[in-house]
Amino acid sequence: MYGSCNNIYTNNIGDLLKKNIINIFLIILICIALFSFYNIINHKIDSINTNNEIRILQNNTIINSIDKDDVNYIDINFDNLINDNKDTVGWIQVNGTNINYPFVQTNNNDFYLKHSFDKSYNSSGWIFLDYRNNISNNYDKNTIIYGHGRLDNTMFGSLRNTLSEDWLNNKDNHIIKISTIYNNSLWEVFSVYHIPTTSDYLNISFIDDNEYKLFLNMLLNRSIYNFNTNVDVNDKILTLSTCYNDKDKIVVHAKLIKTI
Repeated sequence: MYGSCNNIYTNNIGDLLKKNIINIFLIILICIALFSFYNIINHKIDSINTNNEIRILQNNTIINSIDKDDVNYIDINFDNLINDNKDTVGWIQVNGTNINYPFVQTNNNDFYLKHSFDKSYNSSGWIFLDYRNNISNNYDKNTIIYGHGRLDNTMFGSLRNTLSEDWLNNKDNHIIKISTIYNNSLWEVFSVYHIPTTSDYLNISFIDDNEYKLFLNMLLNRSIYNFNTNVDVNDKILTLSTCYNDKDKIVVHAKLIKTI
């Protein structure tokens, strides 16, 4: 009789433990679901705020077109932009994408990963120039601009268009236009690729011409498309870098061809 009581007691304890484990598991699932829902809502809000800010900036910025020697440049009036954000240093346009906004620069490469143009917290971040670059001195060997690869195609999200045949086969897309507070310039694309995350394409200075030549050859060899564009050690280049997915990057390189 005592044995039977012990079995009942043991079974009750076992059932209670199972119920507690199930309840804990359900609570964990609910927490995960709530956290995911919270992130989705925040992501949506950030996207809405970013799109609104882009629209306001584009509407309030005077973008002039300058034709010189049969070449078309953009020329930006930076007064309002700098008044809104003193970190403003330029404006970039990439044909065949949604990229048509100002870019900023501060003393690190972290702040604008999580802050918008107006410096409010936003997971969309903003387009920013590498803090190591100096564009006041007619550009470094490698000028680097970063932006998040947003799935709503804001920031550098539409840079993934550069991997498509349609984009690659349209030569009008191969010229990137930049206007800064110092000058206006045109850049000719010579390499496009996506690659597992690495930092080997982010050097901005080089020991000598030989090191720079090896660097340029590496970038050329990675391209998924042959642009038939010659690049040598006398050229200065532009690098656009964004995320392709959690593990890969999309990278576009162009060389400086015109400045006014």
